[in-house]
Amino acid sequence: QVNLVESGGGLVQPGGSLTLSCAATETIFVVRDMAWYRQAPGKSREWVATITEDHNTEYVDSVKGRFTISRDNTKNTMQLQMNSLKSEDSAVYYCKVKLTDYAMAWEHDAWGRGTQVTVSS
Repeated sequence: QVNLVESGGGLVQPGGSLTLSCAATETIFVVRDMAWYRQAPGKSREWVATITEDHNTEYVDSVKGRFTISRDNTKNTMQLQMNSLKSEDSAVYYCKVKLTDYAMAWEHDAWGRGTQVTVSS
């Protein structure tokens, strides 16, 4: 019933910018918190940013001031604007969406398949 489609990854030079997008499709559920995670080779998956249903945002310290997370609740889409990219930002980026029913009787975390971001000169 739920599929998360990510786009926007690619190759960029240090100091450049990329915008990642994630869209939740075929869902009859309520989209609550939305978040971005990333995982570099040989490292564990790292939380990057979260945006709540009311547009409150939180970021991992390493991306504060450089990344901006946003969402469009009418379309169940999420974006991550990444500026001043560094080589250490290179990773596979995953979107995660928390879903509930309208009665909030259950919760489910849906994950995207990931999109590669490579920052290299």
